[in-house]
Amino acid sequence: MNLQETLEKHIKQAVADSFEVAIPSVEFQATRKEFAGDITVVVFPLLRFIKGNPVAIGEQIGNFLVDQVAEVKGFNVVKGFLNIEISDSYYLNFFNEIKDEATYGFKPISPNEKAIMVEYSSPNTNKPLHLGHIRNNLLGYSVAEILKASGKKVYKTQIINDRGIHICKSMLAWQKFGDGETPESTGLKGDKLVGNYYVKFDQEYKKEVESLVKEGVSEETAKKEAPLLLEAQAMLRKWEAGDPDVVALWEKMNGWVYEGFNETYETLGVDFDKLYYESNTYLLGKSFVEEGLKKGVFHKEDDGSVWCDLTEDGLDKKIVQRADGTAVYMTQDIGTAIQRIQDFPDVGGMVYTVGNEQDYHFKVLFLILKKLGFDWADNLYHLSYGMVDLPSGKMKSREGTVVDADDLIREMAETAGEISEELGKLDGYSEAEKQALYHTIGLGALKYFILKVDPRKRILFDPKESIDFQGNTGPFIQYTYARIQSILRKADVNLKDSVSSTGFELHEKERELLKQLQLFPETIQQAAAQHSPAVIANYTYDLVKEFNSFYQNVSILGADTANEKLFRVQLANSVANTIKNAFKVLGIEVPERM
Repeated sequence: MNLQETLEKHIKQAVADSFEVAIPSVEFQATRKEFAGDITVVVFPLLRFIKGNPVAIGEQIGNFLVDQVAEVKGFNVVKGFLNIEISDSYYLNFFNEIKDEATYGFKPISPNEKAIMVEYSSPNTNKPLHLGHIRNNLLGYSVAEILKASGKKVYKTQIINDRGIHICKSMLAWQKFGDGETPESTGLKGDKLVGNYYVKFDQEYKKEVESLVKEGVSEETAKKEAPLLLEAQAMLRKWEAGDPDVVALWEKMNGWVYEGFNETYETLGVDFDKLYYESNTYLLGKSFVEEGLKKGVFHKEDDGSVWCDLTEDGLDKKIVQRADGTAVYMTQDIGTAIQRIQDFPDVGGMVYTVGNEQDYHFKVLFLILKKLGFDWADNLYHLSYGMVDLPSGKMKSREGTVVDADDLIREMAETAGEISEELGKLDGYSEAEKQALYHTIGLGALKYFILKVDPRKRILFDPKESIDFQGNTGPFIQYTYARIQSILRKADVNLKDSVSSTGFELHEKERELLKQLQLFPETIQQAAAQHSPAVIANYTYDLVKEFNSFYQNVSILGADTANEKLFRVQLANSVANTIKNAFKVLGIEVPERM
């Protein structure tokens, strides 16, 4: 039972004994800095159950707690707020329980709970990964790790969009203009090479449209009848018919892309347990259209198309099968969700990491799955996120103006190097050590900048701002971790030794730091419930601020007694472990020195 639960139990008892009333809950908040106390009870909500003066009620509860609860050493009441002071022994007992826990804050995976599948990345194979994909990958990976840390079994997956007209555009452009180029012959990553031909298609297509318009064809007709587009559409039909030459070209070019993607994923530090391919899943779901028709969830129009009427649920009518019998994206997503549960029977819920332009799609998908009678449909979550903008403006992949993921990661490392050199912090490092550190700092800056923002919000990403060594940034937190490692190397103490609590009195900065450490397990659970890495990121920044305030106000290695020194070194070590654990679920590495 944690402190809040202990206090709530005794406060309910105090109210029952003193006022003969049962209260459902107690509202707590952090004590304001200007008042003495460690935790505050808000008395005002109790006035619904107890008649009287809030100050008098607070005094009565406070006296009860001092008499009955060993952890409470004093209190004060300010208007309707009961500020409770907690004993040093309570904090020392807490610290002794957690100081040797390498995975403090993480719950073991419960074997009895259903697993969760988290989908993220899900790129198209006609272009390399870009800045938008980076936000998607970082969010999905981090949420999966946070859920795991909260005690859930997690599977990470993606569905690769490897079919359709966009893929055929890249294939056709390479066939026409590529002259047999390969990743080996050009030295380009495969996803970059294929992406270049997607851009090439658009350039040549625009030329054809322009030429047709000059010949007197309307722009609308020219866009539909440009020869290149007609050829790409014909290629798609051949692919769907299983034409061996088209399928062979598709397999070759997709193979190039997958190799490129895997390289980027490895650099970014994300991974997957299971891959799904749209080429295998686009026909899934059609059998469930029949099932839905039998159950009355769907209905057939006169032209043969099949629809789901969701107007009574505040949504609209949604097509699930065209008149010609072909599936739409919704049908495919229904089938893929069901297939995943069949593949992983222990999965009881799914998280879809997809941009907020698809909010409506997922409302419809989840509702249809519920109507089809799948109980796990109650545990589906759309991790909706906003776009990432750059100071220079919006990205457009077909025009070749996207911010390439690999280029951005490399530039972040270069910027980290420039700033580190300016600060002169790397004396005695070999060139290889410097490059590895620049990569750690640059990638940490990128990840933290993106993850510290609520997923639903749009981000303006500024690379320079993200690599600041001061403020709410990844490098600032990494530097604090490295500073603690430096203290530990100089400390000359045994971290396993026990601190004597006899005559021991906590400095207020020590107490504040312990209070912040105590919040970490609860923060993990909160972040998991909200599917928000921002909760962890901002907790870590607050922890680091508390540590730096402690470091500036209290001498660690120059403590008055060996006992105090041992405690402070152990406290610094626990802070470092918690930073490392928090950054682990964000997918960020921490350097041992900087």
